[in-house]
Amino acid sequence: MRIAVVTEVSTREKNGFVVSALESRGHEIFNIGMKGVEGEPELTYIHTGFLGALVLGAGAVDLVVGGCGTGQGFLNSVLQYPGVCCGLVETPLDAWLFAQINGGNCLSLALNKGFGWAADVNVRFIFDRFFSVERGSGYPEHRRKSQQGSRIALSGLSQVTHLPLHTIVERIDEAVAAPALSFPGIMDLVRKSAGPDLRSACEHRCGVG
Repeated sequence: MRIAVVTEVSTREKNGFVVSALESRGHEIFNIGMKGVEGEPELTYIHTGFLGALVLGAGAVDLVVGGCGTGQGFLNSVLQYPGVCCGLVETPLDAWLFAQINGGNCLSLALNKGFGWAADVNVRFIFDRFFSVERGSGYPEHRRKSQQGSRIALSGLSQVTHLPLHTIVERIDEAVAAPALSFPGIMDLVRKSAGPDLRSACEHRCGVG
């Protein structure tokens, strides 16, 4: 699985915890910021929500792991875009149920609230449980077919109720687009994976092409 990790300015020092908890599981990890590197552009949860949706919509990754201080900001930000199914995951049980019932492609972690002693262990346990089950399989057993149908319906609703992602990129405020698209490595991912409409829209917003 290809997984993007994206953390915003108030939680950038937790970026390493998240990446470390995902490593050695056989997945390809893309750390798309913030990494806590001196001088890197500052991204709020508004920017990281856009970035999470962008790399999913471009087909660059299969899963996004994001978050913010409480997890609520990133959750609401990323859900403004098409094709995103995000859950607020604070415990391993949340992860285990979200994976099976919702089969989501995005996790939002609380990386400041309650992030105390052994919190890095909790993050590791969250991924242990998330990857231990088949995504979208349904739980409990007698609810599987209904939940699978709901997942399909929700995916269709997301497409109907949102503008196409390339149109969003063309129209989104410069204060969101510029810091996000200029963050190191982002355009490389977009160019490698996105379809022509989305790639063109991103390049146009960056003043390229």
